[in-house]
Amino acid sequence: MFLEQLKQITTLIFDIDGVLTNGDIIASDSGEFLRTFNIKDGYAIQLAVKRGYHVCIISGGKGAAMQKRFEGLGVNNIFLGVSDKVAVYNSLLSQYNMTHYEVLYMGDDIPDLNLMKLVGVATCPADAVPEIKAICHYISPYTGGKTAVRDVIEKVLRVQEKWFDENPSAADSGK
Repeated sequence: MFLEQLKQITTLIFDIDGVLTNGDIIASDSGEFLRTFNIKDGYAIQLAVKRGYHVCIISGGKGAAMQKRFEGLGVNNIFLGVSDKVAVYNSLLSQYNMTHYEVLYMGDDIPDLNLMKLVGVATCPADAVPEIKAICHYISPYTGGKTAVRDVIEKVLRVQEKWFDENPSAADSGK
């Protein structure tokens, strides 16, 4: 059933903290909050963009480094510092004339819950909170920041026969 649902996916939406990162934040002396991202997640994101999927980031976190990271991967819909994720989601549905069934969302914690109840395919990393796991169509065996994002992107692209890149560039995931 889960793999069948992936055939309709045109849009991939991700939270950042706890999904694209392991949830740890390093507070620097300058006041910046630093995060680490997995290069394999980056490769999958840029490939999904190249394949024509709408890839969106919706996060309560914010920072210039995060914006730059996702712009470098080709993501055009980056929403940082968001307090109402459902409002951003509804705007995206309207902008791209999509149905809920076309959307996969990966979240990990309570701020993601209301949005995850709306999408066609709700997914989470292995270390998501119990309330999120309870409503997911798929729980990745990988934890946040440790290729959970690549796992779901790869599944979507493989089901739709769009995964393999004949001419990959080593620079694609490191932008």
